[in-house]
Amino acid sequence: MKKRVYTAALLLSGVLCLGGCLKGVKEAENSGGAKPGQKAEEMETAEEPSSAKNGEEGRGAKSREGEREVESGKKAILVVSFGTSYNDSREVTIGAIEKAIAGKFPEFEVRRAFTSQIIIDKLKERDGLAVDNVEEALERAEADNVTTLIVQPTHLMDGFEYMDLAEALEGYKERFSKVSLAAPLLSSDADYKAVVQAITANTASYDDGETAICFMGHGTEADSNTVYKKLQETLKEEGFFNYYIGTVEAEPTLKDLTEALKEAGIYKKVVLEPLMVVSGDHANNDMAGDDKDSWKNVLEAEGYEVTCILRGLGELSEIRDIYADHSQNAIDQTAD
Repeated sequence: MKKRVYTAALLLSGVLCLGGCLKGVKEAENSGGAKPGQKAEEMETAEEPSSAKNGEEGRGAKSREGEREVESGKKAILVVSFGTSYNDSREVTIGAIEKAIAGKFPEFEVRRAFTSQIIIDKLKERDGLAVDNVEEALERAEADNVTTLIVQPTHLMDGFEYMDLAEALEGYKERFSKVSLAAPLLSSDADYKAVVQAITANTASYDDGETAICFMGHGTEADSNTVYKKLQETLKEEGFFNYYIGTVEAEPTLKDLTEALKEAGIYKKVVLEPLMVVSGDHANNDMAGDDKDSWKNVLEAEGYEVTCILRGLGELSEIRDIYADHSQNAIDQTAD
């Protein structure tokens, strides 16, 4: 009898012990403690899958957030200019155009690129100033997660440089969600009239009946060189008969300009101003320089009293407004 009671007591003790152990295991699992038979160093190892899982979920959420960022993306306007090594003129022309565009489109980041590698290299060597060329600027925009890219050139016309820009941009179109190339300055009849109003309004003080106001353009061998002839015609259509257009490297030439002034036979004075965005090398040397063949000296030799205005088109708010309008048109083209 005592033997059976003793056996029952042992069995009851075992059940109670087992229950206590199971309860301890459950509490350990809920509290993150060690499991039965688990060594202390194995605890951290055993927790890693849970932490890694949480980390993967975190990275997944971050990745999804990143995907949302890519979807909405950044918006940028890349202002592309030939460039200039004349620092003062650059800031009040190219810099002013960039600021005007940035002011009108605050939701866009405005960036800069130059097409002249010679100028880029000179600025870096002389001033320690780094400016991207077009390819570098496009690569940088892609790396910075720009998805909507507007490219606004400060060119006057769709000449060789503009065509080169369009070709370069074509190779990057697949890298951005939305890309649009804006028009150069002189692209429509409205542009010609707006430019005429701008240049005449800003030289009106010289219009005294005996002064010829002459603008020096760059000129190009491209078909787009006809913009100078059309601008001259627009000046006449708008009633500005004492305004003349010439070019440094194409037509109309300085000789054509001089003959036109002589033919008019009424001018004693000549005002010279560049028909270029920047008042750079051509304006300072070919137009107003001391060399015998500069426009200033050639016209003075013809007996005219010559005044040179070293002012780039980019300094005129009316011109900056035209570029901003063209950027708006390009932005509209990217709208869904």
